[in-house]
Amino acid sequence: MTQTTTRVLDPGELGAALAVLESAPVENAFVTARVQVAGLDPWRLGGELWGWYEDDRLRSLCYSGANLVPICATPAAVRAFADRARRAGRRCSSIVGAAEPTAALWKLLEPSWGPARDVRPNQPLMVTEKVPDDIEPDPGVRRIRKDEMDLIMPACVDMFTEEVGVSPLAGDGGLLYQARVAELVAAGRSFARIEDGKVVFKAEIGAATARACQIQGVWVAPEYRGRGLSETGMAAVLRYALADVSPVVSLYVNDYNTPARASYRRVGFREVGTFMSVLF
Repeated sequence: MTQTTTRVLDPGELGAALAVLESAPVENAFVTARVQVAGLDPWRLGGELWGWYEDDRLRSLCYSGANLVPICATPAAVRAFADRARRAGRRCSSIVGAAEPTAALWKLLEPSWGPARDVRPNQPLMVTEKVPDDIEPDPGVRRIRKDEMDLIMPACVDMFTEEVGVSPLAGDGGLLYQARVAELVAAGRSFARIEDGKVVFKAEIGAATARACQIQGVWVAPEYRGRGLSETGMAAVLRYALADVSPVVSLYVNDYNTPARASYRRVGFREVGTFMSVLF
């Protein structure tokens, strides 16, 4: 008989964990990037990495931190992860990942964790490997400097509030969110176009590995929308990402955000999968 179990990975299993993660480098970029930097120590990782084993072989993973993320999760693994999450109680602010296992996980957790504040079941995952030939990258888009935190933070807060529906300043006054923005700025992965001391376009490379990176936080100031800044700005960020970070650039977007999806397609992104997010 097949023997199955689930448990928290120990530091000595880093190689096995990376093998699972790197089997889907684009889909798993967020967790892969964290594990490559922090290893499997929960304190450094900001959460636990749960493993699902069949006959002592690691088959599936689930990251449990600020987000709950099923990774390469089979139906049996999803059930095991749901049982563990239910026993532990909800500590995450969202469940996010590939649509099929995330939907199955939420179906099992909803009776005890629900209702969610918002469920976004269809978020196209898009990728590209080149800067578009027919869109000139905006020369005004540049890396944000460390001394420009006061300039970029209001735009980041506005973007987050508009996208997620709640302010990142709630709870701890925004300390964790500000620390994350500062981390991206320090790493040279925060980009913006600034006019008259105001951010009019911004985006970040939120997760980065040698094989794939993920753009996040794309935002255009409301009064500047409709002028094509999202396309020329994204072309500029793509140029930086492909030259300095990874050969594949990805992002995911809400299916109902028709203008954004059209803009990303014009810049050369194509849909390769679907994510799902459950927000609490």
